[in-house]
Amino acid sequence: MIIQYYGQSCFKITTKPAGRGQEDVTIFLDPFDKMIGLRPPQGSADLVLVSHDHPDHNNIAALKGEPSVIDIPGEYSVKGVNIMGISTFHDDKGGAERGLNTVFVFESEDIRLCHMGDLGAEPTEKQLEMINGIDVLMIPVGGKYTIDGEKAAQIVKKIEPKIIIPMHYKMKDLKVEIDDEKKFCDVMGNCPKEKVGKITLKKKDLEEKNMETVLMGIE
Repeated sequence: MIIQYYGQSCFKITTKPAGRGQEDVTIFLDPFDKMIGLRPPQGSADLVLVSHDHPDHNNIAALKGEPSVIDIPGEYSVKGVNIMGISTFHDDKGGAERGLNTVFVFESEDIRLCHMGDLGAEPTEKQLEMINGIDVLMIPVGGKYTIDGEKAAQIVKKIEPKIIIPMHYKMKDLKVEIDDEKKFCDVMGNCPKEKVGKITLKKKDLEEKNMETVLMGIE
């Protein structure tokens, strides 16, 4: 499995689900519009997961192919990838300010991933139970429109994933006014100095990991 970061909350995941031979399945998460100042994702997609209907997360038109698009809560199976969408709030006012947000838990190659979209409030106990057993957690840390770095660190410690990938934070050229990743890193205390644009994961590589933070940048 290869995970590539495009900035904001957008990732490309290339995977070979069990039982599909050597055929790659390409998943895009929260593709954004160029209006935010970053270069939108490009390429052909088999599956697109959209956490909510805002331009910095829903630019499906940027992608080629005829992908399956999932943008509401529920349970799905697409090309060997099992997906669960969990309804959460985009703010800490019960959705009154920014509406709903879908957290996606999905599994491929025996690796269980969670993309939290623009999570704006701490998950309930029931939601945390649904998110249980995560290998890779992609969590917003920039604040203002989502939880901030301190709240994100608190949630991470409840979920206890193998690998944490902070997202939705300030970076060069991004026009969205949010904080950088420093507050999150200060609380967690284990962020690496260098950012990587792409990581390759295998299930066996995750066995010894425990809440390891990976900082990703744009290649």
